[in-house]
Amino acid sequence: MKITLDIHDELLARAKCQAKVQGRSLHALVEDGLRLVLEPPRARRRYSAPDLREGDLHASDRLERYSWPELRELIYGDPSTR
Repeated sequence: MKITLDIHDELLARAKCQAKVQGRSLHALVEDGLRLVLEPPRARRRYSAPDLREGDLHASDRLERYSWPELRELIYGDPSTR
């Protein structure tokens, strides 16, 4: 089917350049672009962080004995000395 479209000059120039770089026709480039836009969105796979734990996984957490203020002080030091 033939259709006439009004396309912004800069966008058309970029599309023509891209088609030339890829060795394709403008027609093919526009059709592929429409297919991409009209495809249903793909479901994203949930990110899973790699397990980087070290040591005995069944041992108790050595940091559990500290409160948050104590942990902050251990990590960052005394705020009054900064």
